[in-house]
Amino acid sequence: MRYTQEYTTLVAKDELAAGIYRFCLKAPAISRLAVAGQFVQVLVEGKQLRRPISLAGIDKQAETITIIFEIRGEGTDRMAKFVVGDTVDLVGPLGNGFPLPDAKHPVLIGGGIGNPPLLPLAEHYGNAATVISGFRTASAAILQEEFAATGATAVLCTDDGTAGFAGFTTQALEAHLATNPCDLICACGPMPMMSRLADIAEKNGILCYLSLEERMGCGFGACVGCAVDIRDENGNIKRKKVCTDGPVFLSKEVVR
Repeated sequence: MRYTQEYTTLVAKDELAAGIYRFCLKAPAISRLAVAGQFVQVLVEGKQLRRPISLAGIDKQAETITIIFEIRGEGTDRMAKFVVGDTVDLVGPLGNGFPLPDAKHPVLIGGGIGNPPLLPLAEHYGNAATVISGFRTASAAILQEEFAATGATAVLCTDDGTAGFAGFTTQALEAHLATNPCDLICACGPMPMMSRLADIAEKNGILCYLSLEERMGCGFGACVGCAVDIRDENGNIKRKKVCTDGPVFLSKEVVR
């Protein structure tokens, strides 16, 4: 795993929904190394531990990366107060990203703040992809125009039915599979959602990758704070670190 510490510059910032922010950062070294599904660790003044944030965009030509995060505590609240022109201390890119296998009918599924890391995948697969995005309510929905701009078919789901498909992403996937082929599922979001997606993928014989979200300390394997149970090819359960062995795992490997 190759990563670096880089003092990046915040070149653009916007609020996508209440408490959800998008940063575009000039990061020549990290953007050169990054692939879809990796993450960075953000240093916040006054906090000992960095904040892990998935990459929502990688522009190697412009030497920029994009991160999207939701305010969930004091650290991310302080991040939200960064302004354009600020220097942002990052470590990255970290973790193993999505393998990007050849697929004619991929389906990308995100739950809430698990949607941003799927945007580089949508850019990769373009109009071959279907993106199913789930949110609590219409006011929390983000990135629908961005997903559509990649050429992918964007399906919006809301738990309360205020926009798009009324129900969960898992239900929307089952409806999609009833009338459409699918040879790859990639997902990121809450574990109950991804557990159900893994069951659906297994039932239908579909290759499925899950990007796990766990609390992290160091981000590069030293603290072992993000270890999860993973089943190897022989059925044995081992502890693996989300930060270095993941965050992307085959769904059949993840102990649910």
